[in-house]
Amino acid sequence: MNEVLASGSARLLGDDINTDYIVPSHRKKETIDPQVLRAFVFEDIHPGFYEAMGAETILVAGTNFGCGSAMEVAVTVLQAAGVKAVIAKSFSRTFRRNALNNGLLLCQADATHLNDNDAVTVGLENGTLTIDTNADERIKAGTMPAFMLEMLSHGGLTRFLMAKGGFE
Repeated sequence: MNEVLASGSARLLGDDINTDYIVPSHRKKETIDPQVLRAFVFEDIHPGFYEAMGAETILVAGTNFGCGSAMEVAVTVLQAAGVKAVIAKSFSRTFRRNALNNGLLLCQADATHLNDNDAVTVGLENGTLTIDTNADERIKAGTMPAFMLEMLSHGGLTRFLMAKGGFE
């Protein structure tokens, strides 16, 4: 049984996608409101990226996704823009932590052979994250502890703690 965690159209990015590529620094000087900033996602490296995104997007990248500054707004802007998950070969530690805190699903796997707009589904099968594509391919993306899945299902750490009344 494969439980669907996220689905959408793949949008491909390269290696070393830093947080200033996700949302440019000069935009963060004006506001940190994700609902405003989402229109500027990746504008410096892919002009028109936001306008070309579908309602549900899965980002696919190479190594070191989310490097750079540790600003949490890089994650919340992606969520506001409609990103349901990010698949990358590797993530910076601070971006991973911010993603978990805010409920953005990350999958560590190599899916860089996919094409833009391929249909992608991220699921969970017997504790293993899986990535299914419209090419009838299944990529295994490692395991995720039940605690982390529960935290993500609540929308991140803060909402998880609010629902649970704090730490157990």
